[in-house]
Amino acid sequence: MRPLRRHRAARCTGADLRTWGAFALLTGPVLLGLGLFKYLAIGWSFLLSLSEARGTISLGHWVGLANYRALLADPAFRGSLGQILLFTVVIVPVTFAASLGLALLVHRIRRGRAVLRTAFLIPTAVSYVAASLLWKMCLFNGLPSGIANTIGRWFGMSAVPWIQTTHPPLYWIVLVTVRLWLQVGFYMVLFLAGLQGIPRDVHEAAALDGATGLRLLRRVTLPLLRNTSVAVLMLQFIAAFQAFDEFYNLFSSGLSGSGTAPVQTPLVYLYNTAMGDQNYGLGSAGAFLLTLLIVGVTLVQGRITGFGRSEG
Repeated sequence: MRPLRRHRAARCTGADLRTWGAFALLTGPVLLGLGLFKYLAIGWSFLLSLSEARGTISLGHWVGLANYRALLADPAFRGSLGQILLFTVVIVPVTFAASLGLALLVHRIRRGRAVLRTAFLIPTAVSYVAASLLWKMCLFNGLPSGIANTIGRWFGMSAVPWIQTTHPPLYWIVLVTVRLWLQVGFYMVLFLAGLQGIPRDVHEAAALDGATGLRLLRRVTLPLLRNTSVAVLMLQFIAAFQAFDEFYNLFSSGLSGSGTAPVQTPLVYLYNTAMGDQNYGLGSAGAFLLTLLIVGVTLVQGRITGFGRSEG
């Protein structure tokens, strides 16, 4: 019996070695690529943020936290933080309300639901760069023949330059509408998935108790959509803080066409710093500061909303 057991153990060991060999062969290239092009790059970027790296990605003179202090003392960087906070405060509730409203509307439709869902989802496949240039050159180009000015003329408005920092409320309309058009379909689909997960008999029982309309929405639907709503809010906050393409393309690398005050997000500021000025140390420090800001806001939101907390 003992030789048989040893033979089985040896055979199992050989099978295990072949399994691990196949696993290593399949996952090795992926893990190597992640380690080399992601984690090693992140570590090297952190070292660059602690050194004076200008015109090269090689480690220069060690300066410690001087790059972080310089960024926080720079009025342009602080202004970009203010711009992104204002943009987040506006775009998150607008997108949340629009996507939830569309999801409720599409969910009530029995015929053609798939067609409407696809129609609202198509803009998510459009490049942010292409959409921003379309908004800039066609919809809000500031010409009297532009689409926005043509529609405004129907209501007695005169032609205005939409993308100018001398008209702040107007360029915020451009920024919000392009982001809303690009994202609302994606979040609508998430809400639709949440609505379809609510048992129909729950709504029927609530209707028998007299809960209809807004009361049904407030007392039944929204509480059952809590997890979906929290996830959507978290995704929207992260996406808002990472805004780059629309600001960069609408305002010519982060600057208004009239050459007045800059309209830029932290990512636009860091791109101009790293790629324009080739100050990779300062740019890397800004990237880590923005990452800490996103992580902090996400943790605070998760703490307030109870994201990930087990119920019951």
